[in-house]
Amino acid sequence: MVNKDAIPAAGPNIKKWKFSELLADQDVKQKWEKVRRYFFLRESTYDMTNRCNIRCDGCYYYEGEKQFSPDNRHPESWRKLMQEEKKRGINYIVLAGAEPSLVPELLEVCYSEIPIGSIASNGSIRIPDSVRYRIHISVWGNEETTMRVRKARNLLQKQINNYEGDPRAVFVYTFTKENIDEVYEVMPTLVQHNCRITFNVFSSPEGYHGPLRHDEASLLKSRRVMLDLLRQYPDHIIFSWYSAVAHTSSTGLHSLFGCSYPRMNKSTDIGLGRSFRQYRSDLSWDRSIACCVPDTDCEDCRHYAAGSAVVTARLHRHVTDPDTFQSWLDYVDTYLAVWVMDYEKEKNLCNKLVAPPEKQNSLSEAFITPPRHNTLESGKFA
Repeated sequence: MVNKDAIPAAGPNIKKWKFSELLADQDVKQKWEKVRRYFFLRESTYDMTNRCNIRCDGCYYYEGEKQFSPDNRHPESWRKLMQEEKKRGINYIVLAGAEPSLVPELLEVCYSEIPIGSIASNGSIRIPDSVRYRIHISVWGNEETTMRVRKARNLLQKQINNYEGDPRAVFVYTFTKENIDEVYEVMPTLVQHNCRITFNVFSSPEGYHGPLRHDEASLLKSRRVMLDLLRQYPDHIIFSWYSAVAHTSSTGLHSLFGCSYPRMNKSTDIGLGRSFRQYRSDLSWDRSIACCVPDTDCEDCRHYAAGSAVVTARLHRHVTDPDTFQSWLDYVDTYLAVWVMDYEKEKNLCNKLVAPPEKQNSLSEAFITPPRHNTLESGKFA
């Protein structure tokens, strides 16, 4: 019996493609020129507060030591930090923590200093319009599941009331082992209110073995559902076929691609290993544990935030043939639309399953410069 869900294995590389040949198609070249304008982005992340107004099963924040960091609520301390970050070359910031909407005055300070970035929020409190970052609003299932997992009543309706029609908002549906089918209940409501949606895959915190953790069967089912929804709602879902492949593999992102963040990347020579910091709510940081979602089980990491650096940094592995390169371009186009204000996603170039290229022996491949076009030292591309 043929497995229709199997990803075709990469065949022998009969032809060695030149980069110019991969760009011969005008649609491909146009998308390449569009995404490479953003290769200058260089990120760090910041826990804005240790407080939250809800408490979710499997929450990354309330694992590890960072949850015990006292809050620094002084706007001028944050302003000074942002000014110092700019001097380091940081030009994109991710504001998270427990719940950043609880400290709008600090969000205002960050935006006034570094105006490109995003905020991870549960969406129950509206962030002031003056803070024009992308806002990622977490959705974890239908009303029954939200009450059980997040202890929050009518949360989806509150999120929609706060952000319907808001160009900053992207609703992030996180697939857990338990809530895969529930997305069919949630999607029509979001689409009815003209909300934009992307997908995330639950990645277990360290030591977590609860019911949300995926197995191989649930990952494969998540992939099928993601692609089914992408076909149904192409105008509302910001996603690509390769995004589904990369984030629902039986092995995590680090095993597939090699992680660029300092926690798993010991190199300080170039890229995120040198520039990335993850600040706690007291403005301290520790390189040895710094990653985009601290206290995640690295081997189980399929997080959409991690992929924005881990997958995009592997350009050289994806210039082997047109399908693989176009899949990578779709992935980068998706990531930029999800993470950068006023960036709009184009139609996907490759609408089929393409296997991720094999992992190389070291992270050094991520730091080779493609012909004449860009360096991979910058931002999420490193």
